[in-house]
Amino acid sequence: MKLQIRGKNVPLTDSLKDYVEKRLGKLDKYFEISPEAIVTLVVEKDRHRVEVTIALNGYLLRGEEESPDMYASVDLVLEKLEKQINKYKTRLGKKIKMPGIREKAFGLNEAGGDEKPLIVRTKRFAIKPMAVDEAVMQMNLLGHSFYVFFNADTEEVNVLYRRKDGNYGLIEPEF
Repeated sequence: MKLQIRGKNVPLTDSLKDYVEKRLGKLDKYFEISPEAIVTLVVEKDRHRVEVTIALNGYLLRGEEESPDMYASVDLVLEKLEKQINKYKTRLGKKIKMPGIREKAFGLNEAGGDEKPLIVRTKRFAIKPMAVDEAVMQMNLLGHSFYVFFNADTEEVNVLYRRKDGNYGLIEPEF
């Protein structure tokens, strides 16, 4: 594991660096490719805090522990990170074993399923501001099961859809 060790209000002695490298080096057994970790050692009054951030396949594993002793904090954060890694590996294993909705829908797990779904049609249309009631009426007039419109009340693009129970659903973006 590639470690960047930083200290804040604490001198980074060789023995402290070696201890951190030795303890966090135990995490290497969980990874095929050695990730990069940022370790920050902080001392505030009588509290010794260790913060570790590991970038891993688009995910961030982060652990932070605090105790009266820096070495104990390193041990505590190691335990915390091991739990997170096990949790991450378990979730990843489940995703691999159980095909997702996308894979089922497009048959990507079947033999010869390397083909990606193709976009066979692109449709463009003008969007005019309208109320939700007007969008419901327009969707029914068109006979569609969903309708994209610009909501005049919220000034955002919304999606209106017909539910299986005959009612309607409204999807509003949240940024």
